[in-house]
Amino acid sequence: MLPSAVVAPDSALAYVDTPFTAAGRLSARHGRDAVAVHFVWTHRPPRDELAVTSPLGQTVAELSGDASVPRVEARSADGRRAEASDWTTLTEQALGFPLPVSGLAAWIRGSPHPGTRHTLEADPAGRASVLRQDGWEIAYDYPDAGARVPQRLRISYPEVEIRVVVDRWS
Repeated sequence: MLPSAVVAPDSALAYVDTPFTAAGRLSARHGRDAVAVHFVWTHRPPRDELAVTSPLGQTVAELSGDASVPRVEARSADGRRAEASDWTTLTEQALGFPLPVSGLAAWIRGSPHPGTRHTLEADPAGRASVLRQDGWEIAYDYPDAGARVPQRLRISYPEVEIRVVVDRWS
C-alpha cells in the first residue's frame, strides 16, 4: 500500500493539545555548527519546560515559556538569563539553533499543529511518516508496528537538521 498524502488547512483536523513529558536525545546541525544534547521536555499547555543537558549530564540550559503570554526565558549553566517573545528566537540565542517548540509539541507526537497548512504522508498503519508544515519537513520512525507515537524524528529546514530520539514518554 502506498503512503497517502493529505493537504489540509488547520481547521481540517481536530488536534487536541494534551500534556506529556518526553525524555531523550537531540542532535542539531545549523550551517557548520552542530550540537548534541539530552533533554527532558514537560508540555503542560499553555506551559512548556525544557531541560537540556550535555551527553555527560551537565546542565546546558533550562528553558520555559507560557503560550498564553508571548514570553519565554532561558537560564544557562553559568547563570545567564535570556528572554524572547517566541521559542524559535530564544532557542537560537540559548542553544545556537532554532528549535520550533510551538510546532514541535504536535510534531513530536506525529501530528500537524493548528494554524497553518500542511502535507501529511501516512504509513500503511495510518501513522504519520512525513509531515511538511511551516517550511519544515518531519520524517518519523516508530519502534514497532503497534506503536502510536514515534521514537525517532528527523526535522529539516533549509540549513537546519534536527534529529530527535525519544527514549521515554509519559
